[in-house]
Amino acid sequence: MSVIGSPVSRVDGPAKVNGEAHYAGEFAPKDLLYAATADSTCPAGTIVTLDTRDAARAPGVLLVLTHLNADRLPYQEPAERVAVDPVAGAQLRVLDGPAILFSGQPIALVVARTQAQAEYGASLVPAPYDADPPAKLRFDPALAQPTSEAAAKKKRGPETRKGDAEGAFARAPVTLDERYRLSREQHHPMEPHATVAEWTGDRLTLWSKTQWVGNERDEIARRFGLPPANVRVINPYVGGAFGSSLRTWPHVTLAAMAARRARRPVRLELTRRQLFTFVGHRGQSEQHVRLGADPNGRLLATICEATGQTSTYEEFAEPLLGPAGATYACDDRLTRYKLVPMNVNTPCPMRGPGWATGLVAQEMAMDELAERLGMDPIELRLRNYAERDPMKDLPWSSKALRECYAQGAERFGWSKRPLKPRARRDGRDLVGLGMATAIYDSGRYPTSASVALLPDGTALVRCATADMGPGTYTSMTQVAADALGLPLARVRFELGDSTFPPAKEHGGSTTMASVGPAIQEACGAVKAKLAGVADGAPITDFAAVLRRAGLDRIEAEASAKPDDAMKTHSINGFGAVFAEVRVDVDLCTIRATRIVGAYDAGRIVNPKLAHSQCIGGMVQGIGMALFEDVEWDEHLGRVSNGTIAEYIVPVNADIHDLDAIFVDTREPLLNPLGVKGVAELGLCGVAPAIANAVWHATGKRVRNLPITPDRLLTA
Repeated sequence: MSVIGSPVSRVDGPAKVNGEAHYAGEFAPKDLLYAATADSTCPAGTIVTLDTRDAARAPGVLLVLTHLNADRLPYQEPAERVAVDPVAGAQLRVLDGPAILFSGQPIALVVARTQAQAEYGASLVPAPYDADPPAKLRFDPALAQPTSEAAAKKKRGPETRKGDAEGAFARAPVTLDERYRLSREQHHPMEPHATVAEWTGDRLTLWSKTQWVGNERDEIARRFGLPPANVRVINPYVGGAFGSSLRTWPHVTLAAMAARRARRPVRLELTRRQLFTFVGHRGQSEQHVRLGADPNGRLLATICEATGQTSTYEEFAEPLLGPAGATYACDDRLTRYKLVPMNVNTPCPMRGPGWATGLVAQEMAMDELAERLGMDPIELRLRNYAERDPMKDLPWSSKALRECYAQGAERFGWSKRPLKPRARRDGRDLVGLGMATAIYDSGRYPTSASVALLPDGTALVRCATADMGPGTYTSMTQVAADALGLPLARVRFELGDSTFPPAKEHGGSTTMASVGPAIQEACGAVKAKLAGVADGAPITDFAAVLRRAGLDRIEAEASAKPDDAMKTHSINGFGAVFAEVRVDVDLCTIRATRIVGAYDAGRIVNPKLAHSQCIGGMVQGIGMALFEDVEWDEHLGRVSNGTIAEYIVPVNADIHDLDAIFVDTREPLLNPLGVKGVAELGLCGVAPAIANAVWHATGKRVRNLPITPDRLLTA
């Protein structure tokens, strides 16, 4: 059996269990110092004075940096924006002036001999503010502005139109007109963001938590006016990220600034509270959905007007309306996308960016339409099955969504679901079943990799990608072992170093589709070199070939890039998610007791890792549907529940029966491996499936997620 497709356990698992895996904040160069920041308590305005004398005199404090004494960095502009950055605006320039853009913005950096001394010193920095002009602190769709021309170039608004959607909606015999809201969600990875910075002359080494070492190298090089070759970023392990480590956040720049001024290595790690302000989040959103259908359920009009959240200094526009354009067949459709600029830190990608949010409204609306038609929700979706991409008018490269509906429904037992709500009860619990479609855009980018055959009979494979948890170490080892014809134990894969062959972002479910083909190409190149050295002799033991040739290794580097398939076809992953909930009839507490997902994700390189990815997405979807809610203080402009104790996420006791199955498919066009990507798809559709199950259990619609007991009680 090919090693590709085998449920191999994680090759990096033992290192993580026994402590050999080192994360960014654990690297400790000689003479390491520690840093902490003092942060703004004002959401907008200007610093009037900064008194750092008490902080400078505090025990162990060696350095205090503010906008009054920090180096002015050049902040060179890139030739073009990378995909992970906002579409427009200027990034936050730390300690560059007295202007305050959001509460929690760093205003001073204290460097000391110990972490405790640095934190104490930072607590001694007072800062009076002139709060003028008034801060923008309300998420009010009435204040929203259409997305910019820069966003339009990325097909992120402000409007797309096909046919006469508004006229078709007015004429439709069956209509739905509702608004759906999703609260702001916060990144809370197990490993807090951290950077250790060390200068050697004009060369900088960063041990930094990042999902893209190459971008962090280039970004810091531009900020400091350095050649990229003078910056090295190292990050072999990432303790969870899902988008929060795609950008280069302010703490990275601050650590490098402090290390250069102190002439010693400096470590800066964010606190749990600072994760709410130093790194991005899934912004608050509201979607106004209007659907028109004929009595048989055929969609006559789809209109989705979405409002998102962004900061005042950058425009964060994501593909929130992707599902509205791609999921169901309809000749008359309209989408609009607006943003509310607020005095908050800029949002950022969070698992399933845009698509997971857009599916919440779309799939809840489809469920409500099915209710009005007296139709089974799967049947409604099948009657509007899109045989080609409705908005782009392109053929699908592959699509097995029908099989996902059928196989998922059979595994879940959907046929036993009563059509009417509030029809099943078990003791104190009302029992409901819901479902939703999952869809996510599949992509690929140019990547390089290297392979070295070593005299001990092992192969060393390298690429500057990352592994934030999905199992990149393992799956890439499988690809290399398969291509080289070696046992897994004789292949070592290394990543997370900007000096390795380049890769782009580890995100968007693009890593296997991008890095895997580059590894295959590099393995082919090194085998060709080996054949040349062997001079026609059979190659059964490459170590013996090296010895006969008097070589200590043979190396090759190769690249792989996408072709025109993404221009001629629409390439997406698909799925169907089924959820069972139990609702206590008196207390309105909700438990998601059973979830089944069926997925068309192309070829599955490692079923064990893919299954883990999908059930992890289900856990995140439970959080989105039932728990996660940033409580925003509109008067003070700050998060009221800004701790891991008060920002509620699912825990073990909240998780019950989760299962994922994969339809047997292979993507023919995107890449030679036949994969599409799993991680983002695993979250998409979970929250609306749960919300639809809550309606089926109770007969009450809650269109404001998360569905907490108080919202259900007052529905």
